Amino acid sequence: MPSPAASESRRPAAISRRAELMRDARIPNVNLAERVHLTPGPCLRRVQRLEQEKVILGYRAVVDPTAMGRSFEVILDVELTAFDRQSVLRFEDAMAAFDEVVEMHRMFGSPDYFVRIGVQDLPAYETFLTERVLTLPGIQKVVSRFTMKTIKSPR
Repeated sequence: MPSPAASESRRPAAISRRAELMRDARIPNVNLAERVHLTPGPCLRRVQRLEQEKVILGYRAVVDPTAMGRSFEVILDVELTAFDRQSVLRFEDAMAAFDEVVEMHRMFGSPDYFVRIGVQDLPAYETFLTERVLTLPGIQKVVSRFTMKTIKSPR
């Protein structure tokens, strides 16, 4: 028999509520309740439960990359020379610590990593690549691809 949380997730109101929060995390509870056809009390409790159950991991501001001086986007395909735990963790920790790294994924197959970078311009990227990324141990290959146009973004 499915758990109450599992059965709730199948109901249209639950699905709609999650979608509404993904579109606008700052929506007042009264407005959210109205949109998903609940009263404010139960709606608030359900949102709090989603937070407690780690369905909602947090809230964030979506900022304009141009206003932040990071409108030049580069996608890196990175391949490593070694895959022992220590080498992988050292690389991941170092890359994740760079402010220029916006998003990073370890992949199955080639490349080993997909890394999205945000910098001010081409000279800033060249500096970042040559003085930071390529100085890390264990990198076999880096392929840079420059974004022409963003169609859809998780921002």
